[in-house]
Amino acid sequence: MLAMLAMLSPAMAYPDRAIRMIIPLPPGGVVDIVARLLQPHLEAALGQPVIVENRAGASGIIGANTVATADPDGHTLLLVPTTFTINPAIHAKLPFDPVRGFEPVALVARNSLIFLINPALKASTLKEFVDLAKAQPGKLNYATPGASSQAQLLLELWTSQAGIRMQHVPYRGGAPAVMATVTGEADMTLIATVASLQQIEAKKLRALATGGATREPQLPEVPTVAEAGFPDVKAVQWVGLLTTGGTPKPIVDRLNTEIQRALQRSDVQASLEKQGMTIVGGPASDFGSLIEAEIKQWTDVARKANIQME
Repeated sequence: MLAMLAMLSPAMAYPDRAIRMIIPLPPGGVVDIVARLLQPHLEAALGQPVIVENRAGASGIIGANTVATADPDGHTLLLVPTTFTINPAIHAKLPFDPVRGFEPVALVARNSLIFLINPALKASTLKEFVDLAKAQPGKLNYATPGASSQAQLLLELWTSQAGIRMQHVPYRGGAPAVMATVTGEADMTLIATVASLQQIEAKKLRALATGGATREPQLPEVPTVAEAGFPDVKAVQWVGLLTTGGTPKPIVDRLNTEIQRALQRSDVQASLEKQGMTIVGGPASDFGSLIEAEIKQWTDVARKANIQME
């Protein structure tokens, strides 16, 4: 009985002060938008202020370290994108352990990335593009939002499976990478569906495949990358919530429950769908398994492609 009370007492007292939700990125992006959607619902459910704090820098490492070194009491949260699992793969040393330093709370939502090419290229399918690239090894290129980005790792994974060689051209963000593909400066890019719909509809870009498990409602005629012949490539981004490693399970469970409740609200669902996001939710353990699997996957890809940040 005493052991059970000891286990329950942290959750019974939680929270006893304001909660910080750290966003390891600048304001205005998808992760920031998701945080501010969840904020009022968590405040109402937990009875304490939830302060959203942007701590950008070093590809999210600065913000993540703030949470890794906080007291393990559930009062400091971290909302992260897929970059969280990429950093361990490309940085030789991090100031925290990406697995033991955090407790997964919930995978909030995900969105598909889409394989796009300049429409002047004579390819209407991913297979035709592969054939085109094989006919001129190393001549075609692909644009990404930056060196060591998720897009670069995914395209390195895909080109290795396709047996083709392409040149990587990093840009300063997704919008410049898209525009480079529109103008023909780049041949291909990989970007979130919602960020490219206008260019696709204007026929300034040609969509060859989407990266999720199912086709996108906005582009029902575009096959998934699995349907296009690459079942082992999953090109998706996600947003998930973590807290400090060692936080008692009852507190993590409480946070997970309140996140699930917020995600069931029609206004939250509508807002996330507007951002091109699909709600996921689920237990904390599922998110933890995803993090460990992705760190392993990106580490393998980065090693084979010799992608490393100092």
